[in-house]
Amino acid sequence: MKNKRQMRTKIQKSTELVLVITLLISYAVLTLVVYQQSLSIMKREVRQETDYIRTAVLEAGEVYLEDIDSIDSDTRITWVDLDGTVLYDSKEPAQTLENHNSRAEIKLARKNGSGEEIRISDTMGKQLFYYAILLDDGTVLRVSKTMDNVATTAFNMFPVMIILAILMIGLAWILSKWQTEKIIRPINQLDIEHPLENDVYEELTPLLVAIDTQNKEKDAIADMRKEFSANVSHELKTPLTSISGYAEIIQNGMVKEQDIPGFAGRIYKEARRLITLVEDIIKLSKLDDESVELEKENVDLYGLCREVCSRLAPQIEEKHVHVEVMGEQVYYRGIRQILDEMIYNICENGVKYNVTGGELSVWAGNTLNGPKVVISDSGIGIPKEHQGRIFERFYRVDKSHSKEHGGTGLGLSIVKHGALLHGAEVHVESAYGSGTKVIIQFPNGN
Repeated sequence: MKNKRQMRTKIQKSTELVLVITLLISYAVLTLVVYQQSLSIMKREVRQETDYIRTAVLEAGEVYLEDIDSIDSDTRITWVDLDGTVLYDSKEPAQTLENHNSRAEIKLARKNGSGEEIRISDTMGKQLFYYAILLDDGTVLRVSKTMDNVATTAFNMFPVMIILAILMIGLAWILSKWQTEKIIRPINQLDIEHPLENDVYEELTPLLVAIDTQNKEKDAIADMRKEFSANVSHELKTPLTSISGYAEIIQNGMVKEQDIPGFAGRIYKEARRLITLVEDIIKLSKLDDESVELEKENVDLYGLCREVCSRLAPQIEEKHVHVEVMGEQVYYRGIRQILDEMIYNICENGVKYNVTGGELSVWAGNTLNGPKVVISDSGIGIPKEHQGRIFERFYRVDKSHSKEHGGTGLGLSIVKHGALLHGAEVHVESAYGSGTKVIIQFPNGN
């Protein structure tokens, strides 16, 4: 609820801010337009007034100027002789004024017949518009007018704009509130459970598609967890039932003394299988939750392959499998424990499901695409129709054969998760009865 209010407030504030900025820009543009129009009108009036005064001066001379004593308080009339001496000025005594030949408008008038300029008057201390014309006798008549009226006209609009702005902001607040409610309503009414069925803004389509994808992923994960829980229950129940059954038979004295070691061996075997299963489940859970220790180090993959094969020596000797480790030292920065488990699980499968007297080849080295580990065996192989599912949890190609070898069905799932954690890819090449090759391709630049 708080987030909705924050969103509504943000939209309203944004709308009001846009309006205020628009009003300020409008006022600035309007002020500039009014200023330019007022200036243009004033210039036209000064030129007309100058023409009128020139006509009167040509007929009556300086007598006319002395009689009018200036048209109004904002207008100044100056008459300049050929050498720049001021013959008459309506604001100051002519003899007190300096030579005017350096004035820009005077220069332009002598050159072009007329000239104008806007500047601050040294005499009046105000900004004036000067317009000068050249008379027939070579003297220059100049009429100037203060810019106060022009600026005043423009700035007189300010109070009106303030009142208008207040009214517009009030109206904007009402409209923005209404518009915000209208915009937010479809969002508040979204059906998150069925996002693609909502009829809302086109801009929300990517979000709704993402939500739909996320929902499907959540459902898939939920289904996978249910299936995993069911499989775990079943896998744990099988060895526990066997252990319980054998123990009950021994407890009831239904076993001959010479058969007790055999029953004890079966109990031990099932217990070991149960322990292995629990350990694999814990490993997978840690990988799922990303709760493994993420301390990485430079691991020699070739050396790791040799260590793994050394640990598998008892199983290798039992099945008389010929093992060959080849390649070169190649270092990859990763989590040693997980890399070890990945290679161990693949190599262990290569021994378990190999034929007696078969071969296991392990190669580790560097390639153009990055470090690579290739593990090949001459075992029973994997039928094509099963190869797409072998990394699923508890999936077995031949359940009876797998359990016979103590398999938990989780080894390749651990390999897959370990590869994902390291950004690696796992490929399987196999055919039924022709052995299996597993390739782990690690990325470059690690």
